[in-house]
Amino acid sequence: MAAVVVACLTLVVAPAGVAGGATLAWRDCPGVDDPRLRCATVRVPLDHARPAGPTIDIMISRLPATDPALRRGVLVTTGGGPGGAGVPEPLNLATVVDPAVLARYDIVGFDMRFVERSTPITCGQPEEEPGGYWVRTATYQSLKDTAAEASEYARACARHAGWALPFATTAQAARDMDAIRAGLGERKLSFLGGSYAAMLGVAYGTLFPHRVDRFVLDSPVNYDLAWRPYELRRLPAFEENYAAFTGYLADNDAAFGLGGTPVEVAETLSRAFAEAAVEPIVAGDHAWTTGELGSLTVIATYFEQLWPVVATDLAAILARTPPPIPLDLRPAPLPGTPGVPVDNHTAVNMAFRCGDDAWPRDLATYRRDLTRLGTRYPVFGPSIANLNPCAFWPVSQDNTPPLAGNRAPAALVVAALRDASVPPANSAATARAITGSRLVTVDKQTHVPLLGGQANACLAGLVTAYLVHGRLPKQDTAC
Repeated sequence: MAAVVVACLTLVVAPAGVAGGATLAWRDCPGVDDPRLRCATVRVPLDHARPAGPTIDIMISRLPATDPALRRGVLVTTGGGPGGAGVPEPLNLATVVDPAVLARYDIVGFDMRFVERSTPITCGQPEEEPGGYWVRTATYQSLKDTAAEASEYARACARHAGWALPFATTAQAARDMDAIRAGLGERKLSFLGGSYAAMLGVAYGTLFPHRVDRFVLDSPVNYDLAWRPYELRRLPAFEENYAAFTGYLADNDAAFGLGGTPVEVAETLSRAFAEAAVEPIVAGDHAWTTGELGSLTVIATYFEQLWPVVATDLAAILARTPPPIPLDLRPAPLPGTPGVPVDNHTAVNMAFRCGDDAWPRDLATYRRDLTRLGTRYPVFGPSIANLNPCAFWPVSQDNTPPLAGNRAPAALVVAALRDASVPPANSAATARAITGSRLVTVDKQTHVPLLGGQANACLAGLVTAYLVHGRLPKQDTAC
């Protein structure tokens, strides 16, 4: 870890304008073995308010348009989270969009600042948190103990990445996107991103409306609510989707044996969480913590299509046998990606969520929220309403530009009606704020329906018509 920190601290000072004027040197992409995808490095200011100051490196990838004669420009994408890698995303995007889109755009991905291949940071922890997300549950740990743990985490981040934390904001990352545009020599860019990445696209449109071409925003977080208000407002959707999952388990009790009614299933899972909080549940060669079991349950809360997988694994774990379909609960870089700290994704997730806006600093606020919301939403309230390291975070710079200031051209916004991760009210607010935008919904319990491969023919067709021909639906549409 020390080597990574030293490399970050000895940043190169570059003259203003280097990011836009440098010639990109394309090469193999670290960790990606598909020769179609090529990578290059764009150097950007650590602080865009000081363009002549220290710089960091952002790695971008490019999947060329399949028909140069039809090429329109670049379609930029990146990972969600925040904290997800974006360099491999063009290959993933190529599997969900129409070939007509691939013919017209170079698909360009990038690892956001401080993620994996882009000057990665660490908070000095021995591993990633489950889901790449620092969370503790008030049911199993006192607020005082959680505050002590969260405070220590924040201090560790400041020790290891204090040079970066003031500049870990979505606005700074959006300015990186414009440096990428300039480095590619493009007058404008198009964009397709999901969840947090869609929120990043909104930030770009707010800051650089004249550079926006065609933007598809899949389940964007409402920028004005980032982050604690957004977290608290999604509690009802979490509880509703969890109830739907326990209903599925009850309906299939013969297969999973977790209870014959939703109440029985909920009691079975609650006992397992409480047990794992005292001593992890050993299943095969792995000891399952409460955090890991909770993360597995969150997957089911997000994605109805994964219910059978999560149910099968939960049944096996509670029977003390290895889960037959293991899911990756802790984020990790692709094999062969060098120099990524072992806690990088969690560190970035916390840095941006804490840096984008101010969080309450007093314990009384969290105590009141836990009392109020923990009772009303007993499954997820004790976690989502709880205190985290953001209560102790250092002040950042260049924070959230208000959504109301967005003057970008109209975008296509898509959402699932039963999305707990980013409830559809977020997408609706985004579509209203960007004048002329259209909202397209599907009635599914899933997250990022387009990028998650859950788009039906109606939704996929509208996305294709917009990206290929620039045609938005005449009105908001339920597919």
